[in-house]
Amino acid sequence: MASASDVPARAKALPLVSIIIPHFNGKEILSRCLDSLATTEYANKEIIVVDNASTDGSADEVRRAHPEIRLVRNRENRGYAGGCNSGLPSAHGEYLLFLNNDTEVEPNWLTNLIEFCEQDHRIAACQPKLLSGHNRAVFDYAGAAGGEIDIFGYPFARGRIFFTCERDDGQYDGGGDIFWASGAAIIVRKVALQRVGSFDEDFFAHMEEIDLNWRFHLAGYRVLAAPSARVYHNAGSTLQPDSPEKILLNHRNNLIMILKNYELKNLLWIFPIRIFFEILTLFYSLLKLDRLRAKAVVAALVFVAAHAKQIREKRRAVQSLRRIPDRRIFGKMYRGSILLAYFVRGIRRYQDLKINA
Repeated sequence: MASASDVPARAKALPLVSIIIPHFNGKEILSRCLDSLATTEYANKEIIVVDNASTDGSADEVRRAHPEIRLVRNRENRGYAGGCNSGLPSAHGEYLLFLNNDTEVEPNWLTNLIEFCEQDHRIAACQPKLLSGHNRAVFDYAGAAGGEIDIFGYPFARGRIFFTCERDDGQYDGGGDIFWASGAAIIVRKVALQRVGSFDEDFFAHMEEIDLNWRFHLAGYRVLAAPSARVYHNAGSTLQPDSPEKILLNHRNNLIMILKNYELKNLLWIFPIRIFFEILTLFYSLLKLDRLRAKAVVAALVFVAAHAKQIREKRRAVQSLRRIPDRRIFGKMYRGSILLAYFVRGIRRYQDLKINA
């Protein structure tokens, strides 16, 4: 990657993008990602790899094979949230692009993302179309064509609801406003991040990008999907889908996110219903002999109860950012229950949902 002084004047006219890649072990995975990034046509960029105390020589390999890349070495594994945050002091870009280490990109991906972001200064974040690295005709689990959420805090995406990933036939190429942009590949306007704060490091991994996007909405920003930009994600390279840690983090962080972001008057009726859904999940898991998920649900509930004071403090900080009331935030959500839509009504495709109906 060329130094700033070597970047042509035409490229300098483009906003500088800082690509931050948090990484923990798997140097072959990272190498494929960096080789793919080398094909990016967008010239005015810098790449920062944050190594979360890898034990397989990943950091040394980056320094040897890619001396042009800025390397940040953490002394411990700080997860996705901490990894991304620790790359921020080294980032000089007007835009910050947080990218998973198990992704591959198309040459025009970043150019197309910037074109979307530059449409409106109120756009805080944007995501590309995310396709599976294992089957590029199918949407990726971790964001698909744009993240959505129901009022009870369950996330899903255009092209993926729970365990069903749709085939990409261009059905969501209209793009437009979404609720959350996936952390697998999310570009963020730096001034917006500075206003609402960075990733919540207590989340460690999972849901931290949804929590961040929710704060963007509270502060009056927009979040967009950019389907003309394509990124391929080899999901599960760091934590497998059935990992006990991953299941726990998803349940725990989701509950904390709800407690942080809703207005009190809505939290008082939404959160009890969400807890009811958690209890249903617990009994269903026990019925199916799914001990991992049952344990995760119990552990998540115990954690939230034990850390009530800390969560209240986080909530107070988040609510101080609020410029938009929940009645307007609801307009950006699916007002029904995606849990009931999927498991009871049998809806498997996003296009079959009556959003906000």
